[in-house]
Amino acid sequence: MSIISTKNLNIYFERSLSRSNEPLLYIGGTAGDLRNKPNQMDSPLTDFFEVISYDQRGLGQTEAPSGEYSMQQYADDAANLLEALNIDSINVFGVSFGGMVAQELTIRHPSKVRKLVLACTSSGGKGGSSYPLHDLEKLDKEMKLEKNIRINDLRISDDWINANQETWHEIKLNTKKRKLFSPDQENLLKQLSARKGHDTYEKLRKIDKPVLLTGGKYDGIAPVANMKSLQSQIKGSELRLYEGGHLFLVQDRQAFKDICTWLSSLN
Repeated sequence: MSIISTKNLNIYFERSLSRSNEPLLYIGGTAGDLRNKPNQMDSPLTDFFEVISYDQRGLGQTEAPSGEYSMQQYADDAANLLEALNIDSINVFGVSFGGMVAQELTIRHPSKVRKLVLACTSSGGKGGSSYPLHDLEKLDKEMKLEKNIRINDLRISDDWINANQETWHEIKLNTKKRKLFSPDQENLLKQLSARKGHDTYEKLRKIDKPVLLTGGKYDGIAPVANMKSLQSQIKGSELRLYEGGHLFLVQDRQAFKDICTWLSSLN
């Protein structure tokens, strides 16, 4: 756990214990803050890889520069972090918003990426955008919470809620508990603004790395159609769908198993 000075930013990052497999850069999602536990540093990934992850600009314990943020800056931040850590190239795992950053990273800094896993994410543009999370900021706190839960998993319908009131309240309570550290609203809006403009669809054809695409069958944030669009644009990519929504990585245990096997087995 440390803060490192890169070319343009002081970045807070964490790294797990070294493993026999190659290390892995994990790029997290919207409003990510490594102080919120459990997170990627507590996942099965750390049993197989030395996982390096960080708080993105304006979030968590990383510096919050003035001005607006762009997807290109987020990608350059990741590249600059690797450079500061003396890592020439690495396997990359981008989840949700982090998957958008990982796309930009691979396009802008191809030599930095060896193998790429993209989870529950979108290309934007003709390939479809992820759900407009910036619209949720217009809702009051309780409505935002409920809407967020429902778009995370499309199985949570009005009928399901009416039939499972106790479980519904437990889900809301547990969701609140997972977010002890909330992002600064101004910086969150900067991230959501950059996310809104994300569009790599045409540029995805430039990617010539091994790519595994993973998603949840009931994801309302990064729908299956968006994942299929990614597959259509990235030559040789493989798409696997799992039993779950936007949080399929914790809903379907097979997901992490498959990802770890895929990353470990490629030459």
